[in-house]
Order: sequence, then structure tokens, then C-alpha cells
Amino acid sequence: MRRTGVKKSVGIPLLEYAGRIINASLAEDIGTGDITTEAVVPKNLKGHGRIIAKEAFVLCGIVIAEKVFATTGEDIKFRSLADDGDVVVKGQVLAAVSGNLRGILEGERLALNFLQRLSGIATLTREFIKKTSGTHVKILDTRKTTPMMRILERYAVRTGGGVNHRFGLFDRVLIKDNHIKIAGGVKEAVGIVKRNYPKGIPIEIETKNTKEVKEALLSGVQTIMLDNMGLKEIKKAVGIIDGKTLVEVSGGVTLKNVGRIARTGADYISVGALTHSARAVDISFEVERWNRNSR
Repeated sequence: MRRTGVKKSVGIPLLEYAGRIINASLAEDIGTGDITTEAVVPKNLKGHGRIIAKEAFVLCGIVIAEKVFATTGEDIKFRSLADDGDVVVKGQVLAAVSGNLRGILEGERLALNFLQRLSGIATLTREFIKKTSGTHVKILDTRKTTPMMRILERYAVRTGGGVNHRFGLFDRVLIKDNHIKIAGGVKEAVGIVKRNYPKGIPIEIETKNTKEVKEALLSGVQTIMLDNMGLKEIKKAVGIIDGKTLVEVSGGVTLKNVGRIARTGADYISVGALTHSARAVDISFEVERWNRNSR
């Protein structure tokens, strides 16, 4: 199975971090025990199950689902029948699972939760990218992620074809409106950053109008963010910048307007909705066969 990008994160391999989330999530879900499964399913009963797509979408999280079942049962075998990044269709079997049925049932819901959430993000990202076809713009994610799920959700964005913005507050300078207010202006905020990082560090600054865009240009930043501007103002700002810095557009971006924004000549469009508003896709898990003679 291809595992493109599963090791890309900030210092922590994706699957290693996923293991921590899985352990905590299973503890939350199972607690002192799955009392229904323990009552109904004999301890050593073995069986088979299938993960099935109930609609078309971009698959993401199959590697995480595999790790869930590896955690709930040492003897559980997981066979993926599709890869992260594949466009799957309604009725397609995504994976086959076999082994101890108690372990399979304990991991079922968590595996589906990951698959539905991450595939939803990957699918929405792909939709935004399709709307910008024919332009050079790149679709970025934001920090508007589910707490403790950022590494996984960023992976889903990449799986859908998007590009990751800064991971957190520690790995990139992004001067926002509140920083500008505290510093006393665009020029002042940029100057403070440059004094605190004299060896030089790429600086991005948020601007809300063309006046601030002009100030940012004179301040020598590397990227100017056009925040919550209308289409006409975006076009005007891109013209003022004229390739002297990279341009990111943010705020109010939807599937309806992203194509028009992309055609203004911006380099990046950041979309918080990729991770805070993606719809979970429909996936089911069906027990395929019970071996009642295995006890």
C-alpha cells in the first residue's frame, strides 16, 4: 500500500502521533470495557468485516484505520483495498478486516470516525482545487483545526492536494491585526520583528486595505495577506504589489468565489473551512461472516 506523505509533520511522524491519539480515544470510548460486546460476543470468536464507501469521495485515513485495529487486536489482519488519495465510489470496499471479533468491534467506531473526518477534509480540499483549475494559486489550510488533531487534519489537506500553511505559532512569523494594533502600525510591527530576529526570518503580514498593503510593501515583508477584502479590492491590491511579494488571500473564501479570487493573480488562498467545516463522508462497517465454531 502506498503511504505517500505519512511521515510529513513537525518533528513527529504521522503514524507515531496517530498512535497517541488512538490510545487516548480508545480509553475514552471503551473505558472499563465494551460491555455490550463482552455480553454478546464470545471471547475467542473470530470473523470478518468490510469498510464500505456509501458515497463518492477522496479517501484519507486508511493508514490510521489500520493502526486502530492493530491496537485493538494483535491478531487482527487489515487489508486495504484503496489508498489514501484515491477517489472512491459508492459501494466500493475500502478495506477488509479479519480476526477476533471483540477487537474488531471495539475498533470499528474509532476507525470510521477517523476515515469519515479525514476523507471529508480531503474531499473538500479537492473541490476547492478543482474550482481554481487553470490558475497557479495554491490552496492553504489554517490553524482552525480540531484540538490535538492538527497533524492528521493537515495530512488530509495534503491528501486532497492542498498545501499546509504554518503548523503553529512557533514555526513562522505572521503579523496579524492585533499585533499591528499593539505595535502601533504596520511599519512598527515589522520593525519590531526584524529587531527581534536580526539574522532575518521570512515575515508575512495581514492587511485589511490597500493603505496597509502599501505600508507592508515599504516594510520589506515576504508575503502580504489580503484579509477579508472584496474582489475589487483584492484585484487592486494585487496590482499594487505587482509581484514584489507573495500574495495570500484569506477570509470569506467559499466554493462559489474561490475561482474568481484565484484569477486575480494571488499566489495563495487560505481556507479555514477545509478543517473547521468539512462534512464527514458516509462510510459503513459491515460484519461479513461469523465463525461460530471458534470459541
